[in-house]
Amino acid sequence: MADRKGKRLTRREVLTRGTAFGAALLVGSGFIAHPGEGWAAEVAVLTPETMATLVVMARDIYPHDRLADRYYAVAVKAHDMAEQKELIEAGVAALDSLAAGQGASGYAAIPWEADRVALLRQVEGTPFFQAVRGNLVVGLYNNQEIWPLFGYEGESFSKGGYIERGFNDIDWL
Repeated sequence: MADRKGKRLTRREVLTRGTAFGAALLVGSGFIAHPGEGWAAEVAVLTPETMATLVVMARDIYPHDRLADRYYAVAVKAHDMAEQKELIEAGVAALDSLAAGQGASGYAAIPWEADRVALLRQVEGTPFFQAVRGNLVVGLYNNQEIWPLFGYEGESFSKGGYIERGFNDIDWL
């Protein structure tokens, strides 16, 4: 990411200038950022473009309007390791190739979620998709920061169990 004068911006500069860039997911040298939400994530092994695609893919697999992209970024960060680089980079390249068939510059550039999900359905049997989806189950839903957003209070055993702690307070049944 560069400013108007062509100077490379650091993560800190991208975040402090966030309002000037809008609310898009930004890809920089070694990081991805969302200035509208005020977060950035370093990328060590994968390319930042691949990591940005994984964030969009994660949101498409498990869509939750109440969750910020930063939670998805934390969940897919587990794929940023040498052991998974080949699988993940090749899988994202395949998704981008499918997107190019629809005239988009890449999977993350497709504006409609339904169109991206249609592409995911074409690769859902691949080891790439299964690895990302499987990691998201733990990486996303085991994040204690998002539990309150879903109304989940966490485990109850250490607090006396569910019978003694709100077993009958379900108001949505």
